[in-house]
Amino acid sequence: MKEVHSVEAPLAVRRAVAVSVIAAALLSPLLAPVSVAGASVDVPAVHGSGLRPPAKQAVSVGGGGAVSSVNPYASQAGLDVLRRGGNAVDAAVATAAALGVVEPYSAGVGGGGYFVHYDARTRKVSTIDGRETAPARMRSDSFVDPSTGKPIAFSEAVNSGLSVGVPGTPATWVKALEDWGTIPLSAALRAATRLADKGFVVNNEFRAQTAMNEDRFRDFTSTAELFLPNGELPVVGSRFRNPGLARTYRELAREGVGALYRGDIGRDVVRTVQKPPVAAGSDRVVRPGLMEQADLSRYTAERRAPTRTTYRGLDVYSMAPSSSGGTTVGEALNILENFRLSKADRLQALHHYLEASRIAFADRNRWVGDPAFSDVPTEALLSKGFAKERACLIRPDAALTSPLAPADPRGSGSACSRGSGSEEPYEGPSTTHLVTADRWGSVVSYTLTIEQTGGSAITVPGRGFLLNNELTDFSFTPLTEGVPDPNLPAPGKRPRSSMAPTIVLHDGKPMLAIGSPGGATIVTTVLQTLVNRIDLGMSLPEAVFAPRLSQRNRVATEAEPAFLDSPERTALDRLGHQFVVAPSTFTPSAEIGAVAALEFLSDGRLQAVAEPKRRGGGSAMVIHENR
Repeated sequence: MKEVHSVEAPLAVRRAVAVSVIAAALLSPLLAPVSVAGASVDVPAVHGSGLRPPAKQAVSVGGGGAVSSVNPYASQAGLDVLRRGGNAVDAAVATAAALGVVEPYSAGVGGGGYFVHYDARTRKVSTIDGRETAPARMRSDSFVDPSTGKPIAFSEAVNSGLSVGVPGTPATWVKALEDWGTIPLSAALRAATRLADKGFVVNNEFRAQTAMNEDRFRDFTSTAELFLPNGELPVVGSRFRNPGLARTYRELAREGVGALYRGDIGRDVVRTVQKPPVAAGSDRVVRPGLMEQADLSRYTAERRAPTRTTYRGLDVYSMAPSSSGGTTVGEALNILENFRLSKADRLQALHHYLEASRIAFADRNRWVGDPAFSDVPTEALLSKGFAKERACLIRPDAALTSPLAPADPRGSGSACSRGSGSEEPYEGPSTTHLVTADRWGSVVSYTLTIEQTGGSAITVPGRGFLLNNELTDFSFTPLTEGVPDPNLPAPGKRPRSSMAPTIVLHDGKPMLAIGSPGGATIVTTVLQTLVNRIDLGMSLPEAVFAPRLSQRNRVATEAEPAFLDSPERTALDRLGHQFVVAPSTFTPSAEIGAVAALEFLSDGRLQAVAEPKRRGGGSAMVIHENR
């Protein structure tokens, strides 16, 4: 098996062998012996059969392949695919599908995301833009109340059909599998289908996230029926089943994603968007959506060139617009490269990190949007020359004042201007992230979302998944009067995102893969973790576990409580920085992001890393653990 499926074997040969062998393993009955290249192995029972979930582990080191995600059921689903001979792409789709079951408030069939892939055979990084799109009837003033001429209330926009974009996640899965995978969608969905059917054990985080959404969930009959069983919050330790989602996955497995984009699932989505199932007696104003069947049939997941910059001799690849993640992380790194950051002077390192992020966000807000609708200066934003000009704003003894004005990366005007700009607009804090690596050295970094924790709060009746509220990522009105805004709504347009799935190469080979949920704090979480690892000499686990700060061209920097109690906070106060406690997003805890990452160690082993505490702790797994 290894000889046939090596990175040197032609792609067609690898697929032909792998599809027959791996699909047979994944689709066979539980515990049935399966022949893999002459060896007899047992296909293990899926952990979603109602048994306890796999134990959570924040760090796992070894070989043979790795998966890290926020949930142990999902990580196990991906690892099982790797164990049976699948590659990193196969495992990523299986993990993502399982996250749609156990993390339904963060991601799923009703959402979208960005997929970054390193192919060990070609040594090339490629990406898929699976961002949701606005329906054809969307207009630039769709979020403006015509009776007042003012934007509608944000809460009214979120909990509505109006906020629902055309889902991109299923199209992303199929495109990734067709371009780089070795198994069909039906095999990749098998573990998640069984998990939805048999159920998973409710944990504290799932109950807490349900409680955070309880009021709005009760306002939609299909959502309350699924997520508030018998009218109550799910009980910790009980089994949560989702037969509607199992049915949806089976239909996708049988008919392909055309079932969503041209078939019955799509018709159910459109019906729900246009006429949300509002509960009798609810006083919530729920606006109908604009989506039609033709919007679904027109959707495509787009292959895009990744963003690329160099940093301290490393190549950093991420997601290009429509996401702002790659350009904003990249610009900030380019600014920081003009300074020497050292663990010997942690104060100045943190100060420069905050200032570089502030500057990059000022430019991001002005220039980044869907490149099909705006002339986004991606190359200019990532130029070393522009970063050097912007770096002139940073002083070692005083913080900048926000909101800072943007600069034109194409050379019009002074990049050293300290003028006033506009604050970063609100972006929903949910989302989830996963990383995978296989035995051949291919890697995936994949961030997917339904926007808010709980999305639009509208579940498609009988289908078991929540619809996104991604269109609230558009600017409701221009951020600055008289200045073009690249992120206003338009028909078919993708709203700007901050998702930043990232892969770092050293000498052309993968070193790190990283990403995080958290809305606009994704950018700062990825950036700070890279600075911690590359500049401050932390190990990857230390870099992930460290207290986080998020400066996004706002007056005050959001910070986790552990930092607010630190000596560095007092020292940064003296430089003029202002801090506020980070808001509670995924759970009642004040925290920023929830990283999933991996590193190829110098001795050839893989190190998978997940959060130890944030969002209840994540799940890092390798096939052959060897510390």
